[in-house]
Amino acid sequence: RWLTIFCHPHPLHGGSMHAPLMISVARRLVERGHTVLRFNFRGTGASTGTHDSGEGEKLDVSAAVELATDRGLPPALAGWSFGAATALRWLAAQGSSIPYAGIAPPPEGLPEELTDGPKRIVLGSRDQVIDGETLQRYCIEHGIDLVITPGDHFFHGRGAKIGDLVGQAIEDAATGRRASRPTV
Repeated sequence: RWLTIFCHPHPLHGGSMHAPLMISVARRLVERGHTVLRFNFRGTGASTGTHDSGEGEKLDVSAAVELATDRGLPPALAGWSFGAATALRWLAAQGSSIPYAGIAPPPEGLPEELTDGPKRIVLGSRDQVIDGETLQRYCIEHGIDLVITPGDHFFHGRGAKIGDLVGQAIEDAATGRRASRPTV
């Protein structure tokens, strides 16, 4: 068993732990046997603090990872858009190799130095927000498994499938299996 920490999209653009994709992916992960922690970054919803452009939000991720560890559950990180980028930046800053699965992180400002460790990024074939070519190059340069699947940035009606892609990556990593190539 592991605890998948699922980080939400940009709060200044309406992102929160209550976004529809966050809920449907989390639901699917639970169906697959994950314990899931969704939380609002600082200054989002009823959370205290102020949005900090991703820097303070890395401290929020640290607190979530610490919570998982304190509960005796090995952590995994997942996120969507801003949350996916923040989680990946946290991995780089900590030198951590815990499993990671990101959904459509913006490629601008992603870390250049990453530790080894299982990483998957899921991108919609019609994403209208993310520069797909730049993200593809980033994934190739950093050895990240990139899965391009039908959908736009919001994956309307595809939450369960995206949850399966995220869950499969984390499960493969957590059990030591080489990442299996998903059916999209």
